[in-house]
Amino acid sequence: MIKFGTGGWRAVIGDDFICENIRRVATGIVLLAKEQNKISKPIIIGYDRRFLSESAAKWVAETLAAGGIKVWFMNRSAPTPLVMHTVKDKELHFGIEITASHNPPNYNGIKLIVDEGRDAPIETTQRLEEIIENVSDIEICAFNDAVKDGRIEYLRNPFNKFLDDIIDLLDMKALRERGLRVLFDTMHGSGAYPLQVILHTARCTVDTINLNKDAYFGGMMPAPSEQTLSTLSNMVVKDGYDFGIAMDGDGDRLGIVDRNGRYINANEILCLLYYYLVKYKGWKGPVVRNLATTHMLDKIAESFGEKCYEVPVGFKHISSKIDEVDAVLGGESSGGLTVRGHINGKDSVYAASLFAEMVSVTNKCPTDIIRELEAEFGKFVMVEDNLHFAREYKSVIEKIIFEERKLPDFSNKVEKVGYEDGCKVYFENGDFVICRFSGTEPLLRIFAESGNKETAAKYISDFKEFLNI
Repeated sequence: MIKFGTGGWRAVIGDDFICENIRRVATGIVLLAKEQNKISKPIIIGYDRRFLSESAAKWVAETLAAGGIKVWFMNRSAPTPLVMHTVKDKELHFGIEITASHNPPNYNGIKLIVDEGRDAPIETTQRLEEIIENVSDIEICAFNDAVKDGRIEYLRNPFNKFLDDIIDLLDMKALRERGLRVLFDTMHGSGAYPLQVILHTARCTVDTINLNKDAYFGGMMPAPSEQTLSTLSNMVVKDGYDFGIAMDGDGDRLGIVDRNGRYINANEILCLLYYYLVKYKGWKGPVVRNLATTHMLDKIAESFGEKCYEVPVGFKHISSKIDEVDAVLGGESSGGLTVRGHINGKDSVYAASLFAEMVSVTNKCPTDIIRELEAEFGKFVMVEDNLHFAREYKSVIEKIIFEERKLPDFSNKVEKVGYEDGCKVYFENGDFVICRFSGTEPLLRIFAESGNKETAAKYISDFKEFLNI
């Protein structure tokens, strides 16, 4: 069965991610578009640099063309934010990105984007799953034939509007006057080109590593974490860069390394950018985070007389809440964020550019700003663990935590427990621990936050011992 998680359908290449299933998904999208009477506008297709991505994109295009839907096809690999931006800018009904984002190299997938450039809501993906389950006949039109007769059209300058819109949102004067030196670890991904263009336009000196296409991502996970960015960190310090930037494979997750080599995690990036936009640029409004993201955002928002809204995991919840409450920005601890006035999904191209603006305007080392925040609001340290388990054990975990609602005997007093998305335990002292099943891999993810690493790690070990994993 083909199932869509929080980031689309993802599967192991050669196992479930095969031509037949890819065409089944594409046929399902054709039928869904017809069911919703949304076939009058083209569907744009983008793809990242993973193994099989371009081929899969062409298989999807051939199927859509055979189903009577016009296809706009990227003329090169493209990050997910570009597809989302194009759907929004051109007022399309659908967009498709072939990507498995930050998943291991043996995965690939299909991400469905809908009206206004948003992640497809669960109601849409559930209906799509039902349609795919009943697909029997698959029609295709050879790619080159469809290009010749106009059913598939290459987009010649797909990046222009995306780049121009981001540049218009930035303080380019401050960036040009500062003259930053930046080291960019592209992680062999599709976000390399647009960020380089923006930073070069801002007169930054930009050097790159891992720019080549590599299906195995250099033997590393294609996710910007402290573990995967050790080379970037060492080079930033050794060669005196102002900071280092890294993105995941499809350009929607961000990692930063300070000039002193310190890894700045996604929680800290969110806090820094929200603080910068409100204090230095004078923006007003609340902030949105998912329930596995730092509570420091709550404290910062409160200090400005604003509110922090908590939503379930899945960026569609963040983007919809931003619209609802006119939030300044929203994001998640896994590395994705978006800012008011841009697209309705994660975009590390804009986030990285805005981070460069922040460094230029404040003329402060980001770590120094983090220390200022910690001095005012306290330390917030998050620890996380991904637990693998036998497939048959999932039902046991579900029964213990979500049906019987049993919990470990924690040393700190529990204030409340939420089950909106997984199981989140809120402690009276402000700490929390949450466990939830991954929406894209067979994992149980556990996140814990406290004022120190040892206490946060203890919450996780309590859960692991309790579940015997």
